[in-house]
Amino acid sequence: MLQHPPVEWRPTASLDVLRLRAALLAQIRAFFAGRSILEVETPILSSAGACDPNLHSLTICLSISPGVFYLHTSPEFPMKRLLAAGSGPIYQIVRVFRDGERGRLHNPEFTLIEWYRPGSNHHTLMDEVEELLSLTLGTGRCDRFSYEEVFERYAGWDPHSADAEMLKGYAQRLGLRFSETSEGEPNYYLDLILSHCIAPHLGVARPAFIYDFPASQAALARIRQGTCPVAERFELFINGMEIANGFHELTDPVEQRQRFEAEQLRRKTLGLPVVPMDERLLAALAYGLPQSAGVALGFDRLVMVRTGAIDIAEVLGFPIEWA
Repeated sequence: MLQHPPVEWRPTASLDVLRLRAALLAQIRAFFAGRSILEVETPILSSAGACDPNLHSLTICLSISPGVFYLHTSPEFPMKRLLAAGSGPIYQIVRVFRDGERGRLHNPEFTLIEWYRPGSNHHTLMDEVEELLSLTLGTGRCDRFSYEEVFERYAGWDPHSADAEMLKGYAQRLGLRFSETSEGEPNYYLDLILSHCIAPHLGVARPAFIYDFPASQAALARIRQGTCPVAERFELFINGMEIANGFHELTDPVEQRQRFEAEQLRRKTLGLPVVPMDERLLAALAYGLPQSAGVALGFDRLVMVRTGAIDIAEVLGFPIEWA
């Protein structure tokens, strides 16, 4: 008789961890309900992909509709359409998909908690994230540093004035390895130095917010003009691990289209697929998106912090290898 090799079918997370996930989800929903933040659902499939060169959308073809659809990397765009339609504050707990991401902290399919607050900016939204952390992790006040402060503290120089050659030299002295396609770009080196040399120091004693990033890293955030323009966005770190990414949202449809076009050009330069930009989002911005702040928080990583897990597989029922 032909013997089949054994197939692993059990979950990689323990049943206790899966029960904790369920309890945390109930706790988080109660947190939002107590603040009158509406839970919403938006499509997982979209006719537009993620233009950001750092994000890689998974594609799917449907027999009932022509063309390619994309599994969303975030529910951000349709949620902003709801904001423009007058939804008020909203949140979503949702599965999202990103290709090319698998490792100790990454799985191609994972869970985001994403919410938006009309009338807020990135500082007031940090306050609310801090309250959610206190509820779910038992933490108190979080540290808050500007992007400039953490570079001056841990690298010894101002990131806003450093050029590509200086950044490359610093990264080389640290022994960091480069991607040939991205060499010569200041943001590439800044990200490399932040993730490998600065992030390990962040959020060790207590969670830490980093805010006011370089304007060239604005993504979907507003840019505050000044002697040194900065992007009004933040990231949250706990034990060196990025947990959340938030923005004081850009509302200008013309500037948003220009950013999409610049990202598409960058994707083409890197040899990545050029995906359609989200015209429905741009139409919503043109209609009128209220001044808002939004944040995406990685639920699986939150569970990792709560349980002390060192690999995301420890808090997932079935990671990609077990799917």
